[in-house]
Amino acid sequence: MTVERPATPPQKQPLDVEDAIARVIAGVARLGTEQIALAEARGRVLATAVASRVSLPPWNNSAMDGYAVRAADIASLPAHLRVTETVAAGQFPSRPVAAGEAIRIMTGAPVPEGADTVVRVEDTDAGITAVEIRLNRDACKNVRPLGEDILAGADALAAGVTLGPAQLGVLAAIGATAVEVFRKPRIAILSSGDELVTPDRFDEVLAGRKIVSSNSVTLRELVIEAGAEPVELGIAADTKESLREHLGRALSPPGCDLIITSGGISVGAFDYVREVLEELGASLTFWRVRMRPGAPIGFGMLAGTPWLGLPGNPVSTMVTFELFARPAIRKMRGHSALQRARMTVRIDAPITLGAELTHFLRVVVTRQPDGSLSARLTGPQSSGVLSSMALANALVVVPRGTVQVAAGTELQAIPLGFDAEFVLSPEAAGV
Repeated sequence: MTVERPATPPQKQPLDVEDAIARVIAGVARLGTEQIALAEARGRVLATAVASRVSLPPWNNSAMDGYAVRAADIASLPAHLRVTETVAAGQFPSRPVAAGEAIRIMTGAPVPEGADTVVRVEDTDAGITAVEIRLNRDACKNVRPLGEDILAGADALAAGVTLGPAQLGVLAAIGATAVEVFRKPRIAILSSGDELVTPDRFDEVLAGRKIVSSNSVTLRELVIEAGAEPVELGIAADTKESLREHLGRALSPPGCDLIITSGGISVGAFDYVREVLEELGASLTFWRVRMRPGAPIGFGMLAGTPWLGLPGNPVSTMVTFELFARPAIRKMRGHSALQRARMTVRIDAPITLGAELTHFLRVVVTRQPDGSLSARLTGPQSSGVLSSMALANALVVVPRGTVQVAAGTELQAIPLGFDAEFVLSPEAAGV
C-alpha cells in the first residue's frame, strides 16, 4: 500500500524562460559521429567537410541549344558558317571548331575546342549543314566553364550543413556514396501516473477508471520529428520503486543521450520524480520556470545523462518540449541553429491573462492581403485542452509582466509542427 508523503517544497526562485533554455542547451553536448550511406542521410548534419573528386561541370558545356562558334566569326552580321556536326548532351564533338565553322549543339553538351561562344538557335536560321547568324548578342557567352560550380579538390559541402534534397544531390553528383554525420540521439521517454494506460487498454477508459497516456504518443512523434530515435520506457506507476526501475532501464546499455519524463514533477503528494532523482544521485540544475503553461519543469544530470522533466498536462508537455527539448536535441545532432525562427504577428482580439509570467498562447496564424500575419487564439488556453493545441500552427509569446494584450498588438510567435514554415491564407483558415 502506498503511503502518502509531504509534498516536495517548490523551488524558491524559478528561472526566467530564456535563462532556463540556455542552461538546458549548455547541459548537453554534440554527439559522436558515424559513417552512413547517402540514402540514409536525409536530415542529418555533416560532421566533416566533403571534398569533390571531380569538377562540376566536368567540361565546358553549352548553356543553350544553338551553335558553338568563334566570337571573331560573328563580329559582322549576317555571318554564314559551315556546320560540321551536331552534338547532343551525352555526346562529344569529334573535332575543334575552326575559323568559319560552327557546331550545332544542345544544352549540356561539351563545347568543342576553339569555340568560345554559343549562339542561341533563335538568333539563327537553324540550318543543319550551314547556318546564318542573324543576331550577335551572345559573343563569348552561354558557355559554362569547367568547374564553374565546384572544382575538383574543393569542399563541395562544409561541416555543419544539414543534408536535404539539394545537398544530397550535390553529394551524388561528386560521387559520394557515404558521409560522416553526427550520431542520431537516443531519447528515453517515460510517462508517470497511476491514472495512465496505453491505448490498447481503452476499455478501462470507457469504464471511467483511466485515461490514455497521450503524452507517450506525442513525445514519441515529437522526438522523431526532431530527428532523434525514441526509446519508449512505458508508463511508471506513482511509486518510487516503479520510477527507479524505469529510470534504471534508461541508463542500462546501450544507454540514452537524454531522458525525458512527463508528469510527477509538481508539488503533489504523489509527485515522486524529484525525490527519486535525488536518491539516485542526480544533480538538479533547475526545477521551476516563470512561464505558463509549463511552470513545473526540471533539468539535471542523472549518472552522466541529461534529464529533462516535463509537466504532465498534455499542452504543457508539448510547449516545454518545443522550448527546451527540441534545441537540446538539435545541439546533440550537430546543428548550429537550435531554435525555430520567430515571426512577428498581430493579435486579432484583446487577451486578458492572469499571473505575470511569460505566456505561450496557442494560435492560428494567417497571412493577410497586405502581407502581415494575424494571430487568433485556437480556443481555451488551459494546459489540459489538448484539442486547442492540435488546431494551432504557432505559439504567441507574451512577455513576462504583460497581463493585457490589446487587439492589434504585435508579438513574436513560434511556428509549430510539420508545416512550421508555412502560414495559412485567410480562406484556408476559415476566417
